[in-house]
Amino acid sequence: MSGSTGERSFADIISSIRYWVIHSITIPSLFIAGWLFVSTGLAYDVFGSPRPNEYFTESRQGIPLITGRFDSLEQLDEFIRWLAVHGLAVPTVFF
Repeated sequence: MSGSTGERSFADIISSIRYWVIHSITIPSLFIAGWLFVSTGLAYDVFGSPRPNEYFTESRQGIPLITGRFDSLEQLDEFIRWLAVHGLAVPTVFF
């Protein structure tokens, strides 16, 4: 084998007990941390996205699509306001 860099082979790494001890702890803990992050609702607060029960309000039950041909700019402005409030958590004071 010419030009060996001195690194361990992949087969040697995954057959090591140290590899399996480290990964048997870190992979499940990352999965549990992600599940808790989403299930507690912290992900909605951190990223400012609406919770599943906040997508549709009493005043707006439809999805925000541009349907009109002549009033598309007004609909786009309304959609941008909705997106800023619900999707990006930007206060409506700026609009």
